[in-house]
Amino acid sequence: MAAAVLAVALVAAGCGVTKGTGSSAGPGATGARVGAGDGVTASSGVMAGGGAAGIVADTPVAGFRDAFADVNGVRLHYRIGGKGSAVVLLHGYAETSHMWQPLMPLLAQRHTVIVPDLRGAGDSGRPDTGYEKLNMAADIHELTVSLGLQRVAVVGHDIGLMVAYAFAAQFPQATERVVLMDAFLPGIGNWKDMFLLRDLWHFHFYGRTPLQLVDGRERIYLEHFWNDFAADAQHSVPEADRRFYAAAYAQPGAMRATMEYFRAFDRDALDFARLGATRLTMPVLVISGETSGGDFLAAQVRLVADDVRSEVVKGSGHWLMEEAPEQVIPLIDGFLP
Repeated sequence: MAAAVLAVALVAAGCGVTKGTGSSAGPGATGARVGAGDGVTASSGVMAGGGAAGIVADTPVAGFRDAFADVNGVRLHYRIGGKGSAVVLLHGYAETSHMWQPLMPLLAQRHTVIVPDLRGAGDSGRPDTGYEKLNMAADIHELTVSLGLQRVAVVGHDIGLMVAYAFAAQFPQATERVVLMDAFLPGIGNWKDMFLLRDLWHFHFYGRTPLQLVDGRERIYLEHFWNDFAADAQHSVPEADRRFYAAAYAQPGAMRATMEYFRAFDRDALDFARLGATRLTMPVLVISGETSGGDFLAAQVRLVADDVRSEVVKGSGHWLMEEAPEQVIPLIDGFLP
């Protein structure tokens, strides 16, 4: 894809490629609005409403509408736009569906693009249970079925990649192809080499005391992820996005719910080890940051999938979409059918 086309897509998303300062100012919102068509009036800051979830104002993306669906015992917020073969984009921890805005308008030129907030995050519901990745994948499968989609491509980053793998492993007939971006698969190969790394202490940080420690300090906690997992903290998640995510994770129950992603890893490891006995046959693309996962995820995926392509993005850390959009967006776009 030509650089000019990529630049247009980034500008159309309202995000640009300008990097943040990495400052640690307090949480706030961006003062944007929720997309039309969902009956929600938005303003800056966190608002009550939306059933189990509050509403955090987000910037609209041209051609996309906001919607909600009650599936698998949870109310999911999602955006949908475009026309053509279906693609589902799944975000990771410390972010929401907002992370995909630079990619959405480009993919919508030839795909129907579905961009949900995962269970527990953003403006989706925050139930007490159900954060095992197999169950979260069932959330997404029920959403796609409710939209009349028989087959989809699934793209996942971080926690989203675990959900994407669980989707493909459970529903292979519904999966066209898969993109897995920079994290690891619990229960596959030498997964504990990643799970037990000293710098990844947050995998074990959940429950009453951690929640009390981060209450009212969500921005401080999230800075750990945005700064420490980037190749350069000054060229990581932009400041405006940091304010938006801090507000989203400061909603009542949001931090508790999203910490459950980590609590579920032991269960996920058992589930993935069982599912991994049946290899994926659809094409899989693995994208990792040079200073983050490196080749680790690709080596794991080759243990459970037959058709694996991998790319290590030079000079990037974990935040691939923010640190290296000019490399990552063409990789995803070029891989999708």
